[in-house]
Amino acid sequence: MRLLHTSDWHLGRTLHGLDLIEEQAQALAHIVEVARAEQVDAVLVCGDVYDRAVPPVEAVRVFERSVAALAAFTHVVISSGNHDSAIRLGALSALLTERVHIRTHVDLVGQPVVLGDEHGEVLVYPVPYLDPEATRHVLGGGEPLERRHAAVLGAALDRVRADLATRAAGPGAPPRSVVMAHAFVAGRGGEAQVSESERDLRVGGEELVPTDVFAGITYTALGHLHGPQEPRAQGPGVIRYSGSPLRYSFSEAGHVKSVTLVELDAEGVAGVRLVPVPQPREMAQVRGALASLVADPAHAAAEACWVRAVVTDDVRPNGMFDALRGRFPHLLTAHHVPQRTGTITVAPADGQGDPLDVLARFLADAAGVEDPIGEHLELLRAHYEQQQREEEGVA
Repeated sequence: MRLLHTSDWHLGRTLHGLDLIEEQAQALAHIVEVARAEQVDAVLVCGDVYDRAVPPVEAVRVFERSVAALAAFTHVVISSGNHDSAIRLGALSALLTERVHIRTHVDLVGQPVVLGDEHGEVLVYPVPYLDPEATRHVLGGGEPLERRHAAVLGAALDRVRADLATRAAGPGAPPRSVVMAHAFVAGRGGEAQVSESERDLRVGGEELVPTDVFAGITYTALGHLHGPQEPRAQGPGVIRYSGSPLRYSFSEAGHVKSVTLVELDAEGVAGVRLVPVPQPREMAQVRGALASLVADPAHAAAEACWVRAVVTDDVRPNGMFDALRGRFPHLLTAHHVPQRTGTITVAPADGQGDPLDVLARFLADAAGVEDPIGEHLELLRAHYEQQQREEEGVA
């Protein structure tokens, strides 16, 4: 069986104010063609289909066109991420064709999408993003779980393994299993490559999920981190992030964006291959005095790129942005950081990152207070998380 693993489309996202919907439509059209050319049996979309709970109309249209194109020749399995509204994304799931499966409800965790090939069944278990506060009572049964991502995702995987155990008890070879999940997963050493454009998942001060949670699963298809990578796994199963199909921050400038082609044979994962997704434009970061940036031939390659510029003159030059735009027509952002101040600290792109960290930095800069949040941190975090749940329809 051949599966195509993708995630983090973030339809409707902008890049420093630049509308990316056309670029996103082109990237998804490429994914459709890859799926067709590789004759995949299913496409797995592991969360963050949209960039926000209420996506723009054109983002919804791009999603509909892309899924319809895929469903014309293969299965499509979609689960929700932390950016999606689970209720909105899953609103029409009961009306979909037999080839399109959208799973957004915690009640369905442990119920697989059943696929098959000449070797038998392949059970795909979509696990939507699990907000700990909203799901720990459901997944804990009669006793609420700890308010941690690892606790709720661990309980979800217990449901998956329980279902697998009942099927493995039947005649024939045990079925191969695929889990789709949206979380911050890393090995025992905490290895993971993060970027500026991923929304913080911290709840109760904890966000990391160990790879051990996925023990016994043939292939774990992850979403959330935007760089393609394989967390350090314990055991024979393969655990991978496909990464996003486009670069959504300058911290991703070095990423080779791709989708993940997974081959399953009778025993398990026979091979994993990354298929590149062409990017609309390269990214470049330039730094120096304004006169050097606008005249030095060394920066010629950046003229065709999306550019982030750091100007290091002691005094902010007049007309800085216009001068830079004259040299770099695709300039997206520019910062003035005098050389004497040292390195720049760039805030996460488009408001990403932990909002309480952003608030703390702002108050520290504005009021000169070392710890402006202090004892109020947990209260502020609880209010922020409640607002998120209300916006995403999971409160």
